[in-house]
Amino acid sequence: MAPVAIRKLEKNYGAVRVLKDVSLDIADGEFVVLVGPSGCGKSTLLRTIAGLEDITAGDLLIGDRVVNDLAAKERDIAMVFQSYALYPHMTVAQNMSFALRLKRTNQVEIDSRVSKAAEILGLSPLMDRFPRQLSGGQRQRVAMGRAIVRDPKVFLFDEPLSNLDAKLRVQMRTEIKELHQRLGTTMIYVTHDQVEAMTMADRIVVMRDGVIEQVGTPLELYDRPGNIFVAEFIGSPSMNFLAGAVRDGVFVTSDGIALPIPDTLPATTTTYGIRPEHLALSAEGVPAQVAVIEPTGSETHIIVRMGEHSLSVALRERVPLAPGDRVHLSPEIRQVHAFDQTGGRVN
Repeated sequence: MAPVAIRKLEKNYGAVRVLKDVSLDIADGEFVVLVGPSGCGKSTLLRTIAGLEDITAGDLLIGDRVVNDLAAKERDIAMVFQSYALYPHMTVAQNMSFALRLKRTNQVEIDSRVSKAAEILGLSPLMDRFPRQLSGGQRQRVAMGRAIVRDPKVFLFDEPLSNLDAKLRVQMRTEIKELHQRLGTTMIYVTHDQVEAMTMADRIVVMRDGVIEQVGTPLELYDRPGNIFVAEFIGSPSMNFLAGAVRDGVFVTSDGIALPIPDTLPATTTTYGIRPEHLALSAEGVPAQVAVIEPTGSETHIIVRMGEHSLSVALRERVPLAPGDRVHLSPEIRQVHAFDQTGGRVN
């Protein structure tokens, strides 16, 4: 186990700056998830930590050692890829032991490590099978087992669940989190799926265009996003945003709709944010028209038209509504998020 420290890291491809002055401290044994849209630099950052990409400027430390110029094999890290990267001609046991055999580890130690990893991951009955005989989830477990047997200081995961179906993704999220709790090793995990980030991370790092927008625990980012980008990216369904201005104790949208606000809402507010679960149906409130109803079983998601705006509403109860119905919505005032014209949070 080891902490990871990133200091003013830059990565350029020719004239293109992919990572821009990135600094981040990851504690020993922490599970950190890097999230952001495609092209934001999260996978490039992971690959620089792994030693698969050269660093243009800055420093990268694993433990107390600067590893900028160390080859990947000398960094004592293990990486799990999206594509599993298993050897098709090798059995599960051979795949898991391959790196140890390359290091000429003695056979007793190899057998011990492979057996322990197989037990942790529920692979013991599958050790003589080939990858073609395994399901997607089993292949991903083998890939994780191959990493575990190396007993690295840091685990790196590059979108390991993106090839799995929805049900299996949920199961594997739980298994990876339990694996972290059991091993206590530092883990850095890349995904574009904010639900994965919210459910797995000790801390989330939100990236955009090669820079870090915000770092915090899942609930910190959910409850107090630092800007509109983070507020929109974290949370499903996404936060609702309405443009306008504060006037006479209310927020007036660009098309003239008046919304209630907290007493402390700054006059610099130009965007009003409210999450779907913080809008409630009421006898009074802001009028809206139902456009789409999406029952999920545990919740009912409704898309409504409010003037020129389209808003998402998440209700715990089941409601007898149909498209075209008129409703009234009341926002939970204490849950209003306010942003200024730069997109930064102001409340």
